Amino acid sequence: MAAPPVDVVPLRVDVLIRGAGPVGCAAALALRLAGLSVAIVNGRSPPPAFRPLALSYASRLILERLGVWQRVAVTPIEHIVVSQAGRYGRTRLDAADAGVPALGYQTEYAALVGALRSALGDVLTAEAPAAKCIVHAEGTPGEQPGKRYRHHVLVALLESNPAASATAYERFTAEGPLALLPLAGHYALIWSLEPARAQHLADAPQPEFIEQLAQVAPSGAGRVLSVQSRSVQVPTLKVRRVRASANEVYIGNAAQTLHPVAGQGLNLGLRDAWDLACALAAAPDPGDAALLARFAAARRLDARAAIGVTDFLASGFAASSALMSAALMTLDFFPPARRFFARRMIYGASALP
Repeated sequence: MAAPPVDVVPLRVDVLIRGAGPVGCAAALALRLAGLSVAIVNGRSPPPAFRPLALSYASRLILERLGVWQRVAVTPIEHIVVSQAGRYGRTRLDAADAGVPALGYQTEYAALVGALRSALGDVLTAEAPAAKCIVHAEGTPGEQPGKRYRHHVLVALLESNPAASATAYERFTAEGPLALLPLAGHYALIWSLEPARAQHLADAPQPEFIEQLAQVAPSGAGRVLSVQSRSVQVPTLKVRRVRASANEVYIGNAAQTLHPVAGQGLNLGLRDAWDLACALAAAPDPGDAALLARFAAARRLDARAAIGVTDFLASGFAASSALMSAALMTLDFFPPARRFFARRMIYGASALP
């Protein structure tokens, strides 16, 4: 994807955003809608060629408000089947349970960032102007301590028979969670594996890869015909203890980096971006330390809830726990519980009673 032109920006702006990924760009659009002058500095290397992203229905609402939703190529997810390998217990979440047209949407990093940047126009800059407020959205800081999971994540794009439609599959295995997410007639695979095995399968001949995947993949997804765009990621959990200091504030992966299971990281970051714009909209000084501290405190519940659920699912407890089997069966038998869980994953902490 060709980079948009970098134009001259003012010597001073209300808000400087460091990081031009999805969260940084969304924050810039939201802040500009709130009447603030914005500039973005992008200093990070490009992502892998294939990076699937899951968007919740709540994220769709944010992108609609920003005027970019129609520009993003997405595949709707109307059903999610959750199960455990080798254990009883499964549940199926349906969009109708949550009263939404889709539980979520699958897209690619390049498609989302391209749509956001094309809407931004001239706020991307190579030189950082002076600013009243500095927003950090540049991704995971390398020096930040965090939790390393015992597995790596293999990402790939699969062709199957039948072709993927509107159903996603989340399966918990002894090695870690596995997700198959529909993307333009294919499946985006997010597969947690022991590190050496993840790298081996990333490099393995295609027949071997397909055979190994078939042993743990849910049968409802059909038969895998081919695989492409394999890569291995090292998942971590990193949470910044102080998210606002003086006139600087941290959002998205700069505030919290989550395991990709359940696709909560980007959606949490987009809620960070939207809520930040709402907090700064009517402020006389967008860099006021007390204002930014209140914003950080207000985001704490949503962040803690998403971090807790994601860490539990990623840490292996779900695959080995009889309690997880009981939880899946409870969700399957009791529609109100299933509806609450679906809405919690869609809307974040705002779905809590």
